[in-house]
Amino acid sequence: MPDSIDFLYSLERLGMKFGLENIAAVSGELGHPERTFKSIVVAGTNGKGSVTVMTETALRAAGLRTARYTSPHLVRLEERFVIDGDEVTADELRNALEAVQAAVTSLIQRGAMEALPTFFEVATAAAFELFRRAAVEIAVLEVGLGGRLDATNVVAPVATAITSIDFDHQAQLGNTIESIASEKAGIVKRGVPLVCGPVPEAAERVIREICEARQSTLIHVRDVVSIVPCAQDDAIDVRTSQRLLEHVTLALPGRHQRDNASVAVALLDELTRQDVAIPDRAVREGLENAHWPARLERFVVHGIDVLLDAAHNPAGARALASHLEEIGWSRVTLLFGAMHDKDVSGMLEAVGPRCEAIVCTTAPNARALPAEDLAQVARRFASIVEAIDDPAAALNAALARQRPIVAAGSIFLIGPLRDILR
Repeated sequence: MPDSIDFLYSLERLGMKFGLENIAAVSGELGHPERTFKSIVVAGTNGKGSVTVMTETALRAAGLRTARYTSPHLVRLEERFVIDGDEVTADELRNALEAVQAAVTSLIQRGAMEALPTFFEVATAAAFELFRRAAVEIAVLEVGLGGRLDATNVVAPVATAITSIDFDHQAQLGNTIESIASEKAGIVKRGVPLVCGPVPEAAERVIREICEARQSTLIHVRDVVSIVPCAQDDAIDVRTSQRLLEHVTLALPGRHQRDNASVAVALLDELTRQDVAIPDRAVREGLENAHWPARLERFVVHGIDVLLDAAHNPAGARALASHLEEIGWSRVTLLFGAMHDKDVSGMLEAVGPRCEAIVCTTAPNARALPAEDLAQVARRFASIVEAIDDPAAALNAALARQRPIVAAGSIFLIGPLRDILR
């Protein structure tokens, strides 16, 4: 039998496949590890990782044994699986994957599963197994893509959340806001409350209809969480029916994180209603100490500011552009790499007006769009455009311009760049 890590990566060739049959079969073969802990499922176009981390950090501060599952990773596979604030070790992951691999082999041999599961399905099953072995009490699970047919949707959560709805992954989720909302609202379970962040009116109608059909309480953050900026600095006051947190400084930069914080707080309040003891100090801890790298993360290299951001769709690029305006950055050098299925023009249209130059590169991923193809689009938005395939060489070219650098477009680019900068 091949090494379990090699087995996992061999599944990348299968690409994406949606449906719950495989993950249900593997989970059943493992004895349903996903039933041994409470779970919260977080979906959304953008912000779901931030909400996952804020929520898990607060639950851990409340004294619970927690876990979180996120994707994709920046550099190390282990980043996806965090238990009590620490990534699992390579040996722990390998051992869990061995159990999943054995389950898959048995199912295939018996004809109980027709085809191999995908990378994400196996990784998700490994997360469940890791969390069971660690005797986790509650896990916060970030949806990989969509919601309805995502492997994470096999769990029976105590609460769910949708952070935002915008255009991304249209090939899988549909070309309208309504279809995207319908797929993401597929995480709604009968009788399980859903927290909803700010979404377009068309998306809200769809979400409301699905919640009503499944007798799920729909909790709009606008109705239950009030965030008021402090006059003297960037801090905020957070008020709900259950708590008042004054002068909170969010750990994650950017005004859009206030919306994500609202979703996290609403989730935590809902768990409090379910008799999970979460004191105010734990909620504050979740907001002020959440660690989520490569989200408007700042480095200084040879005196030059470098801002890394995992913006990988137009909505994320608009949030990035808003942050650049907020901090007064203009005439920046954009270091850009994106996948072939992304709205490159939409992203560059958002950020381009603040760019003096754009350096396009090829992210180290099979789905990456070549640097020169990106450059052809980028030339519509900047007069100075370079195409350099190697990301490290592209970073050096950007640094040579002696202007602030913004790196964005794909997490598959940001991860390796962050490794270089660190």
